[in-house]
Amino acid sequence: MSSGAIDPMVFGAVLSAAAMHAGWNATLKMKGDPFFAMTRITTLAGIIAVPLLVLFGFPRLESWRWLMGSIVLHLGYYIALTEAYRYADMSQVYPIARGGAPLLTTAGALLLLHEPITVQGAFGILSLAGGVVLMSFSGRDKALDLRTIALSLLTAAIICGYTLVDGIGARVAGDPHAYSAALFVIDGIPLLLFALWRQGTRGIAPLFHKAGPAAIGGAMSLGSYWIAIWAMTVAPIAIVAALRESSVLFAALIAHIILKEPMRPQRAMAAGFICLGLVLIRVQ
Repeated sequence: MSSGAIDPMVFGAVLSAAAMHAGWNATLKMKGDPFFAMTRITTLAGIIAVPLLVLFGFPRLESWRWLMGSIVLHLGYYIALTEAYRYADMSQVYPIARGGAPLLTTAGALLLLHEPITVQGAFGILSLAGGVVLMSFSGRDKALDLRTIALSLLTAAIICGYTLVDGIGARVAGDPHAYSAALFVIDGIPLLLFALWRQGTRGIAPLFHKAGPAAIGGAMSLGSYWIAIWAMTVAPIAIVAALRESSVLFAALIAHIILKEPMRPQRAMAAGFICLGLVLIRVQ
């Protein structure tokens, strides 16, 4: 990690995680209430992670304060993101929420963790983040209201927070896989309890009808962030965080092909900036 560069295998793994991240986010907009879709996904991801926790065991005690902090931040993330999805398209909310996160995370990694980053890597992060934001603001059918922008930016800040917390936590855990397993098992509980408080048992009963698609979303959610947590133990957190945001390219395709959201020519320019950022990060 001292050079600020990234191994080719880690690079490819994080790009795969980005594709999975876009995939499970798309399930939030396919049908029904985004909050309930998120609850289904996190609950089922937690269930899937139980045998993995048995396999890997619990992380070191030193990592539990970071683990608990991450649980709180993730709950805020789920609520803020699903509320934003109530008021705008995935292709608008997702890039804003993800676009600001790598810049904030880079600043945090530099100031708090003193992680090295090359000049080329910094330009790569700027190019990627700029493309993410441009993709959101290019060719919209309707203007975003202040509420949606505020929720999306809040989500970006929370993403920065839990990324730094989990990067540190996984490094002190002794085993990033044990940390990830514990995180997902515990993370499945608070949102379900919040849903119970919000809707009662009758309100959440439909969550577990036809759970197959939600289980797929849960598996993609688990796989996506599991890879990212591992990657942050072998590569700079800022670089991993930026690479994850290439998921907007996959999200744009999903939004256009599956969700039938409009694709504008201006987004090709945004995609170009994102690809340039990926190249700069990879060849540094």
